[in-house]
Amino acid sequence: MTDAARPIDPEADWIANSFSRDQRQLTLRAALGGAVIGVVMCLSNLYVFFKTGWSMGVTITAAILAFASFGILAKLGLARRPLSILENNALTTVASGAGYMTGGGNMAAFGALLMVTAVRPDLLPMMLWFALIAMLGVLTAIPIKRQLINQESLPFPTGTATAETLRALHGDERAGSNEARKGDGVQAKALAWSGLFAGSIALLRDLKAGFMPFNLPGAIPIPLEIAGQAAAKWTLAIKTEVVLLGAGALMNFRTGWSLLLGSLLTYAVLAPSLVAQGFIESPSYKTIVQFTVWPGAALLVASGLTSFALGWRSIARSFSGIGRSLTGGPRATHPIDDIECPASWFPLGFVLLAPAVVWLMVVLFGIPWWAGAIAVPLSLVMGFVAARVTGETDVTPTKALGPVTQLVYGVLTPGNLGGNIMSANVTGGIGLHAADLLTTLKTGWLLGGNPRAQFWAQMIGVFVGAAIIVPAFALLIPDPAMLGGEDWPAPSCLVWAGVSEAFANGVGALHPWARMGIVVGLVLGAALALLEHWAPKRIKACVPSASGLGIAMVVPGSNGLAMFAGSALAEWFRRAKPELAARIAVPVASGLIAGESLMGVFVAILTATKVLG
Repeated sequence: MTDAARPIDPEADWIANSFSRDQRQLTLRAALGGAVIGVVMCLSNLYVFFKTGWSMGVTITAAILAFASFGILAKLGLARRPLSILENNALTTVASGAGYMTGGGNMAAFGALLMVTAVRPDLLPMMLWFALIAMLGVLTAIPIKRQLINQESLPFPTGTATAETLRALHGDERAGSNEARKGDGVQAKALAWSGLFAGSIALLRDLKAGFMPFNLPGAIPIPLEIAGQAAAKWTLAIKTEVVLLGAGALMNFRTGWSLLLGSLLTYAVLAPSLVAQGFIESPSYKTIVQFTVWPGAALLVASGLTSFALGWRSIARSFSGIGRSLTGGPRATHPIDDIECPASWFPLGFVLLAPAVVWLMVVLFGIPWWAGAIAVPLSLVMGFVAARVTGETDVTPTKALGPVTQLVYGVLTPGNLGGNIMSANVTGGIGLHAADLLTTLKTGWLLGGNPRAQFWAQMIGVFVGAAIIVPAFALLIPDPAMLGGEDWPAPSCLVWAGVSEAFANGVGALHPWARMGIVVGLVLGAALALLEHWAPKRIKACVPSASGLGIAMVVPGSNGLAMFAGSALAEWFRRAKPELAARIAVPVASGLIAGESLMGVFVAILTATKVLG
């Protein structure tokens, strides 16, 4: 076979043409900067998650914050040289490892645990728990990285978008002239100004102190009545929480209008019907959501499982590739072996860490050791599948993987609510962190970064995230009874708790209306997933998003209205000014989220420490 006819080896081609020999990647300042930004993103995501049920992306926002911060430090003479693109990539990996500690596989489980059981694990054991789960997820990424990224070139859309953002910020560092190397700072400015605006709104609304000239209201009533009651009684109002606008702006418009549709159907149609039938005495968020959580949870679970099953080709490829991946990749020896993480790190890490996870499952959650031992291999399989699905779709399927594990443990350990939830945490957490590392590794692959440096960067990040997430939760939500209320709806926690109760105690123990709601939700969720998969493109745009409808049933109606408004504004911006929107839409939305959430955390600290008396 001639050289021209020989197939190109993507790994050899990457080493020759893309890999950077620059050793300034995981530097001390990148590690420290990533830890600081990771803490910021972790706090921000924690706030947003319990408000909306969504975990916001970390990598792009972290990259912009790092670029802007080091630019300021350089102007002040506190940084001897600018942050390089690969340093920023390593820094972003640290920040992502910390920021994604709030992902659904972790915080949904932790919040649900506190909502449905009397279990209140101590601070240090829970920090250790989250650190071990995250480390197992990072290790799971090792044997499949070369197959999914190097060989198959799966898109990992967020990882690809982060690489493009870093190139836009830093410019072409290999170019000869300063002009060619110059990056674009407009994204950093957009993030800063929107963050300042959002922080100011939150300060004026939330800081109750004598020196404040006035306070903004938390919500503005809508001058309408529904079934003889003010719309606000049915949770339909205009909230002044711009974090909800930012969250909506990061969604696609289909999800946004589905949230609006779901909110109106839930609180203007279904809830009045529940009151009329005598199931609810008077309308309020807590009384309504006790009923609507069941069809909402069933809708989310059914759509997730159906979409998961429809992606059977991806699942089959995951299982067929496991054996090949575990042997260290497609080649026994290759020059890239000196750059990639050794395959031996994966089994060695699991031998050391898995017994500790099983021990914590027994001690903290009362799970029999044999049931805990089943969770680890099950989570590995689920982790492989989650990684591939994320690489192909950019969605980590925790809504599908969590309930599968809960069903298994509902059969193995009936009645153990805490064990049911936290067993699913093992599956969801490992899949989440494996997918997160692979997403950042995709960015590194596109930029020519060192994968070993990113592995250690991710490890630093998950330790930082584990250390901050539990005390931050206790500070922000000192009483778990606050979860599931209008201030902290915690929709994902409600879903996990509902699924756990249904599987652990049996569906027969539920209210008849709840059982009917589950059936309707299951049918609707499966039908929407099938329509989304099979419908022609022109019809698909008119099919409601199952995620939007399901979440709308477990958050206050005002939240759904605000997130719809954010998605509508973003859609208008993208259509009216497509080039400008491509550059600043994400930074502006991220700034709204970061500004309000961080100010919210700051006010919570002032309140908890009684600084203001």
